[in-house]
Amino acid sequence: MNTTSTPTPARRYGSVAIALHWLLGLAIIGSFAVGVYMTDLPFSPQRLKLYNWHKWAGVVILALSALRLLWRLTHRPPALPAEVEAAMPRWQRIAHHGTHHLMYLLFFAIPLTGWAYSSAAGFPIVWFGVLPLPDFIGVDKELAELIKPLHKLAAFGLGALVLMHIGAALKHQWIDRDRLLGRMGIGPA
Repeated sequence: MNTTSTPTPARRYGSVAIALHWLLGLAIIGSFAVGVYMTDLPFSPQRLKLYNWHKWAGVVILALSALRLLWRLTHRPPALPAEVEAAMPRWQRIAHHGTHHLMYLLFFAIPLTGWAYSSAAGFPIVWFGVLPLPDFIGVDKELAELIKPLHKLAAFGLGALVLMHIGAALKHQWIDRDRLLGRMGIGPA
């Protein structure tokens, strides 16, 4: 009789991956909301405070993104359950992978374009009012005006991808009832 058995593959992400997922998700949603809100405010101390908070959050998001990518590259995620993958049409599997790759790209592109815009506009980032960060590029008002819409476009693109990601997760949970949310710590896996 053979006493060795093959371990059952993990159906759930590890606690570090789950924590990074939710921290990054909340930081992105919060920073996006503040970014949309602050742009329509008249020039005031409140607006300046929100711009600083938004820049600080961007640096945190950049650091969390780097940690998350490093963790992801060194810790293989659990495979989709075979029954879930078999039930997904090919376009959904492509959308699943494409959306995740594009979100990772934007996790870096948005804070970096924000930092570049801030530097080019002549507004240095002093993280939490304590740590001055180096200017990403030199002051160049024309370049700043070219970068600003790229930052905004990328942020709204990520916003759309986040909504699709949430919608797909809810579809899997409530319509397909395949318990995929359990992989990220909500309910049983």
